[in-house]
Amino acid sequence: MTRERLYLFDTTLRDGAQTTGVDFSIDDKRRIAALLDDLGLDYVEGGYPGANPLDTEFFRKKAVKKARFAAFGMTKRPGRSASNDPGIAGLMEAEADAIVYVAKSWDFQVHVALGITLEENLEGISDSIAYAGKNGREAMLDCEHFFDGYKNNPTYALQCARAAYEAGARWVVLCDTNGGTLPDEVERIVGEVARHIPGSHLGIHTHNDTENAVANSFAAIRAGARQIQGTLNGLGERCGNANLVSIIPTLLLKSEFADRFEIGVTHEKLRGLTKLSHAFDELINRAPNRHAPYVGASAFATKAGIHASAVLKDPKTYEHVEPDAVGNVRKVLVSDQAGKSNVLAELERLGITVAKDDPRVMRVLEEVKEKEAQGYAYEGADASFELLARRVLGQAPDYFDVERFSVNVERRHNAVGELVTVSEAIVKVRVDGDTLISAAEGAGPVNALDLALRKDLGKYQPYIEDLELLDYRVRVFQGGTDAVTRVLIEFGDSQGNRWSTVGVSANIIDASFQALLDSINYKLMKAEA
Repeated sequence: MTRERLYLFDTTLRDGAQTTGVDFSIDDKRRIAALLDDLGLDYVEGGYPGANPLDTEFFRKKAVKKARFAAFGMTKRPGRSASNDPGIAGLMEAEADAIVYVAKSWDFQVHVALGITLEENLEGISDSIAYAGKNGREAMLDCEHFFDGYKNNPTYALQCARAAYEAGARWVVLCDTNGGTLPDEVERIVGEVARHIPGSHLGIHTHNDTENAVANSFAAIRAGARQIQGTLNGLGERCGNANLVSIIPTLLLKSEFADRFEIGVTHEKLRGLTKLSHAFDELINRAPNRHAPYVGASAFATKAGIHASAVLKDPKTYEHVEPDAVGNVRKVLVSDQAGKSNVLAELERLGITVAKDDPRVMRVLEEVKEKEAQGYAYEGADASFELLARRVLGQAPDYFDVERFSVNVERRHNAVGELVTVSEAIVKVRVDGDTLISAAEGAGPVNALDLALRKDLGKYQPYIEDLELLDYRVRVFQGGTDAVTRVLIEFGDSQGNRWSTVGVSANIIDASFQALLDSINYKLMKAEA
């Protein structure tokens, strides 16, 4: 049986950036875009070129290889043509495959927020969509406040949607901007719209203000919509957007959708979803939600008692899907076999060959569990995990030993009388029996320590000359001033390679030094020093 195609549209880099406490750097955006592209999403919305320098710079070069790269912006202003509108000019200058316009579809918003006539709003929609098409771009319209508008004035809301479709829009996206519409309302309204605009041109964009964003997305699909918008881990303004990390596995694993539809994400890529979700949280310096559907640490966890007993007899008693399908792990009282399988899969991914019955695999698992109990997390630190595994397996070379290090932070007046804080570090290492001592000053204690450690490693120095510290993130957990600190560091080199390492300690300098050491050892190992 031929299945219909559903299209997945990610707006993490645009709508997700509205999340309180989340700020993406341009490097963050590039990394996230690459993750989304590799997953198999159809559209990646990169942001709003022209609205801020970062987004404008981001659109100077396409950040994806397979997905369609989308730029977001407003329809033309009243009183001028689309070709003479500076905002639209910025969109056309962007290296984007698709242009996503946003326009009010609630008459109340048109009058109050925009202060223009209903006809001017319709004209802006039609002319902007047509202009994008003339310039060879795929055009789509986000009908902002569509569901509130439809409930208040269905005729006008529908006129907005039809104006876009008739002007050539590939997608007309119905937005529950305030997040207050319920699933039965979404299904009814989308069904009514689908009588006027083909479902193959309808999309859905929901917010989670009633905890119904995912349910509303599925309701829209049932009613005929064929594009779904959302974000990684449900990131978004206020209570968040529809969570694609929950939507994607449901589409692939639940027969209601899997039997009828196909999407760009394969089952192979789905098995990396848990890792992707956790890596994204680490990137934005947020603790992964342990109770997240499909990918949370507790999603397939069962405590002692009758539930655990039943799961051990047959996991289907308390699991709606196989955890392996999404790259997660079953956690019950006796879970060594599931954990061992997970470690074996990760070792295989890293290119480390080891027999399934090799007793060292269990030692790797035990070491990982012990480290995780101390606060380590390896989802966003592949390099540290690989070093740990190779050390247990006896495959990690011993390049140098650190005998000691010290860091001093001093606040003082400089030569011109300015009050400054100066950090200096001293590192003593042993390389092939030779003792080397290096000192350095830095912008802070970690920077000073990094510079001192990489200042002189003897015969290994040529291998680390091109190292560059790209990102440094700290998470404090287990409360108070004596809290345990987790440090994640990302390094890169001149070949474009990037890797991340982790350190954990009650002392932030010690945690940072652990991660720095792992980064250098990983570089030397990969360079076959």
